[in-house]
Amino acid sequence: MSATTAEHTHDSHHEAHSHVPPYHVQLKSNRMGLWLFFISEIFLFGALFAARFYLWYVPGVGQTRPELSQELGLLATTVLLVSSYFVFRGETAMEHGDRSRFLNSYMMAALLGLVFFVAVVVMEWNVFGLEGSIAGIELFGHLGVDDGVYAGVFYAMTGMHALHVITGVMLLLFVWNRGRKGDYSPERHWGVEGCALYWHYVDVVWVFFYPALYLIGTAVH
Repeated sequence: MSATTAEHTHDSHHEAHSHVPPYHVQLKSNRMGLWLFFISEIFLFGALFAARFYLWYVPGVGQTRPELSQELGLLATTVLLVSSYFVFRGETAMEHGDRSRFLNSYMMAALLGLVFFVAVVVMEWNVFGLEGSIAGIELFGHLGVDDGVYAGVFYAMTGMHALHVITGVMLLLFVWNRGRKGDYSPERHWGVEGCALYWHYVDVVWVFFYPALYLIGTAVH
């Protein structure tokens, strides 16, 4: 190959790669895109939140709510908040190059996310129609799909949130697998950061949903 041809080939490769923006530019764009997604999600969750307070308001009584298992709701909330700690722990570990701690933390967060999903969807929804309690704590919900606006709002709010949780679990496992293969470094780990932001966002949504569903208003059968 002549020197001229080699130089032309090098210039062609350089031009081809020049269309790829630097990593720090991509990082800013990724962050902006994710936050725009979060803002759009506020309208979705905000509509559900507003529907709860509008439809569960009874004239002469005030705000009401279905009689749900307080213990199960508190357990699910605690599990989700603890999972957020492990996500933070894993992200911090990756920033410092501690891959082992990152992997352990993200796997633990994914497992806790599955526990939350089981507590809310399987047990609170009582998809199998089971009955049972331990030490007086009701393990399975009694709110049926035919219980009017109470069921409609409850299943809509918890169902939409559970969909985000299970999506977050899949993201955690995907990022964990990439981290296991060594795809992230302290300098380049947007996947870890983006997944952590998504998980924390889902947790914050539940911080508002939990009191709206379990604590605010008069419990009715």
